[in-house]
Amino acid sequence: MSTTVRAGESPILGGGETWTEAELAAVRERLMKENEGLRADIERAEAEIAAGDVTDGAGDDQADAGAKTYEREREIALTLNTRDLLAQNERAIARIDAGTYGVCESCHKPIGKERLQAFPRATLCVACKQREERR
Repeated sequence: MSTTVRAGESPILGGGETWTEAELAAVRERLMKENEGLRADIERAEAEIAAGDVTDGAGDDQADAGAKTYEREREIALTLNTRDLLAQNERAIARIDAGTYGVCESCHKPIGKERLQAFPRATLCVACKQREERR
């Protein structure tokens, strides 16, 4: 059985509950606020990375150079992770706007409401996520 969701409707989720418009608006607002913080974190990290490029190098011994390289690579990795989280949030917001929020992208069955309340970026139901992680 596949779940088809039309614009303005919310899929039936775990426990037979549906998302109300107010609940969806609250999730959307939560994600939007989180996005603001993520964008600020990205801007700050990129500024630090760029500033590190200017001061790198001159007179450093190997240990200092290695520590700076490690810190820079760590900051880049954290920035990439933050960008990924931002993209996941934007995808969840787009799914809310499209009326497909709460439907598993793999099996097209409803994702449990409790799962989405705990992890609003979820695109897979628990069963499909477990199957994906085993691969």
